[in-house]
Amino acid sequence: QVQLVESGGGLVQAGGSLRLSCLASGRAFSSYSMGWFRQAPGKAREWVGTITNNGGSTAYIDSVKGRFTISRDNAKNTVYLQMNNLKPEDTAAYYCGAASPLYSGRLPTSSVNYWGQGTQVTVSS
Repeated sequence: QVQLVESGGGLVQAGGSLRLSCLASGRAFSSYSMGWFRQAPGKAREWVGTITNNGGSTAYIDSVKGRFTISRDNAKNTVYLQMNNLKPEDTAAYYCGAASPLYSGRLPTSSVNYWGQGTQVTVSS
């Protein structure tokens, strides 16, 4: 079993930056593709981006392209989400998820085998 814990959320002004971390506990972290998702009140959980198990490929939802960057450090069992030029519409609870290494690009929520507890990001205008 894999356990995931997100951190780094908080309150930031529009145009600012924030870096989220997702620390994994368990074996074979490097065997998983990792995704970032977000969920605003009253809305379904939305895919944000993906990084493959070896970090060789990333993909993002159109609304965050050029602003968000996913990276990972397999030696530290950690995946990161660097968020720049934040906008109020980015406000949501952010979750990391572990999926099969067969996945790349957009991740359906159903593809995620393990979820973190989430960390809140609030962007003020």
